[in-house]
Amino acid sequence: MNTHTKLQQQWNLEDVVAKLRTSREVSHKIRHQGHIRELPSRDALISVLNGLSAALFPTHYGQPNLNDENIDYFVGNTLSNTVYILSEQIRRGLLFVSENGADTNIDTHHQKVTQITRDFIAELPAIRALLVSDLQAAFHGDPAATSVSEVLLCYPGTIAIIYYRLAHALYTLGATFVARMISNIAHSLTGIDIHPGASIGASFFIDHGTGVVIGETAVIGQHVRLYQAVTLGAKRFPTDENGNLIKGNTRHPIVEDHVVIYAGATVLGRITIGCGSTIGGNVWLTQSVPPCSNISQAQMRTDQQFISSQQQKSASSNH
Repeated sequence: MNTHTKLQQQWNLEDVVAKLRTSREVSHKIRHQGHIRELPSRDALISVLNGLSAALFPTHYGQPNLNDENIDYFVGNTLSNTVYILSEQIRRGLLFVSENGADTNIDTHHQKVTQITRDFIAELPAIRALLVSDLQAAFHGDPAATSVSEVLLCYPGTIAIIYYRLAHALYTLGATFVARMISNIAHSLTGIDIHPGASIGASFFIDHGTGVVIGETAVIGQHVRLYQAVTLGAKRFPTDENGNLIKGNTRHPIVEDHVVIYAGATVLGRITIGCGSTIGGNVWLTQSVPPCSNISQAQMRTDQQFISSQQQKSASSNH
């Protein structure tokens, strides 16, 4: 009897393994659609994100010693290697969310993977244009920023936005599971949680960033600035007649152009923050506000006191 077998017996591993199989296969089976399948790889997606970031900003996220003679070769080679890995992750992601557990038509599935990958790569120049507007918004919006390079290399909000823009493109094209994994990677790295389904316009800036949450159906206009611990969330979660959550309904805020939301503010529900408004720190907001509003904690308390006094007057008049 070898040492490995002795250890298995010592710890009763054979019995534990058998019970875990029973849990997986019978008593606590939670496999998606009941099938074992290849899942996208987190490590592979991190490699994809590094490659795409290097292709978008070669000297910042690629190689700092590139020059005009070799930079295009570097970008081309990086994209070639990255696209190969990405297409495989898209394939796995599509199989995972397939309604039938696996595509019956392999050719159709391959065509879909190829089309999504091709369309995504074609969007990279437009994505870079958006990201440049985001970088400029950060540089001009933060007095501590000394250069765009500093924003690229030192701001966690920049990483979160880069990964969001890539994930959003994939999400829109139908690679939703891969997009969700990318948003989770960004969350792990930066503490910023942006659902890839959210719609965010150009010149978006997240200052400091830790604790920011942006929900799936949030709509954010252009030139919007958020500070740390801002939440754009849902107020309630409707259920169907069986008590199951209704998924996909619009439940997050609309933030119009040129809005600033300061640290710790919580904005909930399908409400609209009008263009040019400023939402103060730690405000809890569940009602729409018109354009050019300035909402502060003190104002919110005053409004609540007014509502409370009106309710008390109404109650007194009824007695």
